[in-house]
Amino acid sequence: MATAVLITIDTELSAGRQARGWSANDNFCSSFLGRCSDGDFGVPWLLDRLDEAGARGVFFIDPMPALVHGEAIIADMVGPIVARGHEVQLHIHTEWLEWARNSPVGDRRGRNIGNFSLEDQIVLISYARDVLVRAGATAPTAFRAGNYGADDRTITALGRLGIAWDASFNAGYLGGECSISPPPSPITPVLRGDITLVPISGIFDRPSHFRPAQVCAMSLREMRAALDHAARDEHPCFTIVTHSFEMLSRDRSRPNLAVIARFEALCAHVAGSPALRSSGFFDLPARLPMRQLELAGPSYPRTIARVAAQLLATWRYERSLRPA
Repeated sequence: MATAVLITIDTELSAGRQARGWSANDNFCSSFLGRCSDGDFGVPWLLDRLDEAGARGVFFIDPMPALVHGEAIIADMVGPIVARGHEVQLHIHTEWLEWARNSPVGDRRGRNIGNFSLEDQIVLISYARDVLVRAGATAPTAFRAGNYGADDRTITALGRLGIAWDASFNAGYLGGECSISPPPSPITPVLRGDITLVPISGIFDRPSHFRPAQVCAMSLREMRAALDHAARDEHPCFTIVTHSFEMLSRDRSRPNLAVIARFEALCAHVAGSPALRSSGFFDLPARLPMRQLELAGPSYPRTIARVAAQLLATWRYERSLRPA
């Protein structure tokens, strides 16, 4: 069977921009629409590219800004995605509790969902799920913590709420914000109670050093190598991550053409390979095969080429164009 490729897009308003006093509309335009002086390169643009390739996008939407700006802004995020036939799943950034008018957990605050007690995690995830459904999404079956900041209590909370898949484990964040007990290998799906953990995929870019399959972090050559390795090794799934604003420069002032070209070529590669199939969580079998998966091994020429390309892209798209 072809390897299921999950192209996941973390879709969120910026808590940082909220802290700096941005309006809800300006935050939405920057974070969701990906708007800059050259046009829009956010969710609508991503939907167009996915549709052109015949690929499915999995949009992990964060409903927590509803605590500050009301639920209508979440409906504005969900609507275009559902209308185009793509998948909406549940994301959560608990930083938004800082500005909540009526928090479901009182005065308790935390950067990550894993900073809260089990009881509070259940309340917060339940709240976010219900907002997402009221906004027009199908009841979510998959969850990803903002900042990958989940812990083992999060998995327990998901089980209590009947959410079957967790996509919060990223080996690159292990020992930092991600506190989930690791699976047998960095990319191996694992069953924890009734919950299947589906880690972010990746490669070894040098011996024993994990590099996640994030569009802005991995070169197209690395991504193709990782995908083709997964197909040859008959991995049940391969999880890629990007963000609703990731096609822009870090200051979001202009498009990053290197990342844009990478995303377009990635979609074409998945569409063009009979050993790969674009998928959502709704398409996966109830139980994935549980065997230890091996990562694609390191290649110094491939890694050096990526570092050189990143340096060039940083110079072209990230340096300030304003006069000193």
